[in-house]
Amino acid sequence: MTDLKDKLHQLKRERAARSKSQAIQDAMSELGKDKGMSTRDKLEQLIKLRPDRTPRPPQVKPTVSHDREPLEFTENPYALDARYGSIRVGEGLKISGHVLACLSREPAFEDLDLSTALFFDLETTGLSGGTGTIPFNIGLGYFRDDKFWVGQYFLAELASERQMIEDFTRFLDDMEFKSIVTFNGKTFDVPLLETRFILHRMPFKLDGLPHLDFLFPARSLWKHKYDSCRLAYLAREVLATGRDEDIPSAEVPWRYFQFLQTGNYELIEPVLYHNAEDILSLLGLVILGASIFSDDPDSCSADAMDFFGAAKVLEKVGQTEKAADFYQRALNGSLSHEVGLSTRRRLASQYKRGQHWDKAVVLWTEMAESEDASGDLLYSLRELSMYYEHRAKKFNEANRFAEEGFVVARGFSAYYERDFIHRRERLKKKMKSEEK
Repeated sequence: MTDLKDKLHQLKRERAARSKSQAIQDAMSELGKDKGMSTRDKLEQLIKLRPDRTPRPPQVKPTVSHDREPLEFTENPYALDARYGSIRVGEGLKISGHVLACLSREPAFEDLDLSTALFFDLETTGLSGGTGTIPFNIGLGYFRDDKFWVGQYFLAELASERQMIEDFTRFLDDMEFKSIVTFNGKTFDVPLLETRFILHRMPFKLDGLPHLDFLFPARSLWKHKYDSCRLAYLAREVLATGRDEDIPSAEVPWRYFQFLQTGNYELIEPVLYHNAEDILSLLGLVILGASIFSDDPDSCSADAMDFFGAAKVLEKVGQTEKAADFYQRALNGSLSHEVGLSTRRRLASQYKRGQHWDKAVVLWTEMAESEDASGDLLYSLRELSMYYEHRAKKFNEANRFAEEGFVVARGFSAYYERDFIHRRERLKKKMKSEEK
């Protein structure tokens, strides 16, 4: 019965997505009746039909002619002071290599910045990858001539894929990028694109470049704060772009194949718009994510939940002292109950490794005051018992925490229950010996 409900729920979601898609398609068909309108004008009208809460940058729309070419390349520039949501495009050039290295977990970024980085995102004929999946649109983002450019290679005819690979290779040779930035690119975009280069017996120029796949730091930074870490969702919630997830991923291949069959470019225009916004959203999220790591907490709009995420990123790359500073920043602000416990546990563990016992005890004591029977509570009671037994040599105090831990653990955690039983027995012997 559960499986049936899940299937019905999924069918309902797909039906709703298709209905929304059909509404967009119908609107575009109406616009198409006006032969005097350019493709750019029609796309502008389509954007106006969407219930956006904030205006879009006007340059995001691909500008193409009515006469279709087998392969099309378009570019749109953004001034460095142009705004996308809550950020300015040019702020990407201010991100230090050190922060990029932390976000990517690749030391090679230490000597780089985003002025030589290639942002890219693919639109493909399928979502599963493999040799049968073809990228029909390569979306690009890059800084050049004091602007940020959004470029797109669009494959209007599948037979021209080799030409796209060759043209893209020449573009990479000319630009000499030193790093790449993607969102889930390590799992999907890069392997897929590399496969296409191999099939056409062309060298893959991006191979071996330092790679910031921002999906992974995004999860560390915001998974505990937001319901989803999808790119469009974070762009709306974190960047305040007002962006909607206009094209469901599963619908993109369908639109492209319909375009190949019918030649109706209106089917594919929203996909290209979606792809261009993905590039801008990726840049914006990297900028905002990097700003959280500022040494001056008042210089960015980050809150306590953001500092917790940044601390996790720093902890993963071994910067424990700076991670401890960010965990403390998080505790100084407003955290959810669950995140507050996790912050104290992580910070206390660092203090323990550094033998800062007084600070660790304060945090364990705060955690022990929780009324929830949880792993964090049992952990703190065990740590306090261990501290008073082995460091402070106060066996009565150690036994008190062991007794409390045993009561909490019964029926909740067999592991902790056994641990506290053995701990109580050992402490009773020590207390008797001390009495003698």
